[in-house]
Amino acid sequence: MPRSEFVMSGYKEMWLFAMFDLPVKSKEDKRAYSRFRTLLLNEGFSKMQFSVYARFCGSEEVAETHRERLRRKLPSDGHVRLLAVTDRQFGRMEVFYGKKRGETESKPEQLQLF
Repeated sequence: MPRSEFVMSGYKEMWLFAMFDLPVKSKEDKRAYSRFRTLLLNEGFSKMQFSVYARFCGSEEVAETHRERLRRKLPSDGHVRLLAVTDRQFGRMEVFYGKKRGETESKPEQLQLF
């Protein structure tokens, strides 16, 4: 098989974002917050900033698999948004630290199968 068939398209590779606001008033709220955050980390998400996590997915199907896993374990209270964008769209993100421009996160060198 020619090597060009292994090259991934930036339009097929996806980034799945999980953005959330969860209540943390009671002990049970804090436990639910912690469980959801741990779930994200166990699913391969990385913290981009407070309450915004992202995960690289090799295809839309892989993104849908992770999206479904999160849907099944959503906390009972709070607000969660899941958003998938292509790697090309992700690469056009502008990142700033104060007024200084930063680099956009790069996709992992090795694809994660799960």
